[in-house]
Amino acid sequence: MFHLKKIIFLILLVSFTAFSQERHTVSGTIYDNSNNETLIGVSVYFPELNSGTTTNQYGFYSITLPEGSYKIQVSYLGYATTIETVDLNEKMTKNFKLKEESESLDEIIIEGNVENLNIKTPQMSVNRLTSATIKQIPVVLGEADIIKSLILLPGVTSAGEGASGFNVRGGAADQNLILLDEAIVFNSSHLFGFFSVFNPDVIKDVKLYKGGIPANYGGRLSSVLDIYQKEGNSKEFKVTGGIGLVSSRLLIEGPIKKEKISFLVGGRSSYAHLFLPLFDMDNTAYFYDLNTKVNYRIDDRNSVFFSGYFGKDVFGIRDSFVNTYGNKVANLRWNHLFSDKLFSNLSVIYSDYFYGLTLDFVGFEWDSGITNYNLKYDFNHYINNKFKLSYGINNIYNKFNPGEIKPNREDSGILAEKLIDKYANEFAVYIDAEHKVSEKLRLQYGLRFSNFTRLGQDELNVYTNNQPVLYNSEFKKYESADAIATESFKRSDVISSFNNFEPRVSMSYILDDNTSIKGSYNRMAQYLHLLSNTSSPTPLDVWAPSGKYIKPQLLDQYAVGYFKSLKNGDYSIETEVFYKDIQNRIDYINGANLVANNEIETVILNGKARAYGLELLLKKNAGKFKGWFSYTLSKSEQQTPGRTAAEPGINSGEWYNTAYDKTHDFSINGSYDFNEKWKFNANFVFQTGQPTNYPVGQYEYQGLNVPIYDDNRRNADRLPAYHRLDISATLTPEKNKFRKWQGEWVFGIYNVYGRQNAASINFTQNSETYRNEAIQTSIFGLVPSVTYNFKF
Repeated sequence: MFHLKKIIFLILLVSFTAFSQERHTVSGTIYDNSNNETLIGVSVYFPELNSGTTTNQYGFYSITLPEGSYKIQVSYLGYATTIETVDLNEKMTKNFKLKEESESLDEIIIEGNVENLNIKTPQMSVNRLTSATIKQIPVVLGEADIIKSLILLPGVTSAGEGASGFNVRGGAADQNLILLDEAIVFNSSHLFGFFSVFNPDVIKDVKLYKGGIPANYGGRLSSVLDIYQKEGNSKEFKVTGGIGLVSSRLLIEGPIKKEKISFLVGGRSSYAHLFLPLFDMDNTAYFYDLNTKVNYRIDDRNSVFFSGYFGKDVFGIRDSFVNTYGNKVANLRWNHLFSDKLFSNLSVIYSDYFYGLTLDFVGFEWDSGITNYNLKYDFNHYINNKFKLSYGINNIYNKFNPGEIKPNREDSGILAEKLIDKYANEFAVYIDAEHKVSEKLRLQYGLRFSNFTRLGQDELNVYTNNQPVLYNSEFKKYESADAIATESFKRSDVISSFNNFEPRVSMSYILDDNTSIKGSYNRMAQYLHLLSNTSSPTPLDVWAPSGKYIKPQLLDQYAVGYFKSLKNGDYSIETEVFYKDIQNRIDYINGANLVANNEIETVILNGKARAYGLELLLKKNAGKFKGWFSYTLSKSEQQTPGRTAAEPGINSGEWYNTAYDKTHDFSINGSYDFNEKWKFNANFVFQTGQPTNYPVGQYEYQGLNVPIYDDNRRNADRLPAYHRLDISATLTPEKNKFRKWQGEWVFGIYNVYGRQNAASINFTQNSETYRNEAIQTSIFGLVPSVTYNFKF
């Protein structure tokens, strides 16, 4: 008994000593040695303590540890690992500058890949890409493309070639929150989907959240695509660019004041339209964009950034039809370090999406768009090495311009008409915690509270029984109701208000150093809706706010995954299953007209949606040959039941495939470093055909055969399966290795075997046989390309 008391006393004494041992904080910022760019997601690890952290999106880290002398290991894939010994007897600021392992042209030859799996973190359903990885992937016309690269990842698809936007885990394209330096981008495509708006030369970091989304993000249901631009080289002037068959790009960056103030200006433009007159074509189709950034590091505790983007597309047919659209964003940010444990970022953001159309043969111009003003204040609080808090507020004021028609000549006979502008305010406050419960169990949990207020507008229609859509039982179809009156409001009036609590939780349980299982749940609210009855967004689509007749969309998503690293990270396995349940998903009555409709509520109904599936990602991260295999098995469905027992709903109230349902989706991407001169890349893509509707019969009218479609068989048919193979080869001349000017040639072939993938199938009458026939429309066959990239 005496010995037992002594043992208990010693245990308590040791525990008390360990608990009371003095602790200190080491913090700092980690930079790229060559250009002073901050590095995101760098691992800062203390091997003796088996403890560590990573840098945030501004390169800052902080960790609190017991007093003592320790080795600190700083590692980032593509960079040489730095190991130092620190004597931690007081709080310490420790900055690092990492050196690249390779000096090749804007490419990093790495042992492992920056998208490598972090086994221990509770974060799941996240994919990360670098500019180097994106540039290696073969794409149509040789233009490196972020969106096209994302589609090679599990759970991410698109509506096909020439389609804008992307779909994540069976969600619609408008359910993706796209951020460029924290500014919302409403249209991510140039030339109706052939290119994305993101210049890969300017991009530093790309992260796609498909699930387990942290509480600092909100406003969309399916995913968050978070993109950060480079900050500009503060050590020396650099020029980077590329010349391709249809477009070219140029990036200039350098110091205004060395080590303190830097700038970045990047431009990109297409010029294929300049050659159209050679073929007696008066049509035009081109885009251009401009990226800018200024970075001022005032001192060790304060930095100010200003970044901007402006992009525009012009598409015209013989001057009788001219379509212009684009994005404008600007962000002024202030990073402030209150202490070695409290980091803050204050941002003031402007974003504008505009759309214009001129029809000379009709005699009018059309203008529409959406503008928002965003104020956000975020904090990272590093309490200790087991607990970190993130919290902040966010307020977005939105103005919606549904459209305005103006006559552009006196004899047009067109009367000017302005659709009613709409206004709304979205406020959110959040708190998110990262908690290391034990060596085995780690949690990330948080709560977001959002409030959406639909503000007053000039006129709002009033309908009998508040029903803007009526069901005609005689003809068995839904019809638009006529307004019985209108209401007028002041701008400060509140038409509708919605409040939602959005909990988030993720966990990881570590089975061993190389294996873990993870799970997540998140609830999201979306208050903005893209009104579109096409399979992918188009510039004619209109964004509309929730309000009296349109409810916010609500999502509950669950995911469970198994993650494993093999052979010291040379290989990795990620597999996840997910289930998504969505309330208040907008659906459209048969024959709905969405263009220039001032009474849009009369053609829409609120339904629900669901999606579920399995994702698998196998990766080879090291060696001369690297790559991944991605497979997704999923289902995406929508249902709009009748509002009463007497109504059938849409599609007879039955579940039907969404336009972006893809049962099977797999892709293979590989790169092979043959030698210092040659690199080869290839990818293969296969997807189940996109849902569509085929005629169920036909009838003859005045000698014409007219196809018959069944309104109660929505998306019951499919286009043929989509597949293609792309290859590319990169040549880096040996003489460039020792010159200031460095260049490389990239040769590519998109769709090597010339597969004629169906973008659509239309049924028309043959002018000779007078029989109905199916006409397949394909966008691309085999497309060769060559691009010259350079830097000096």
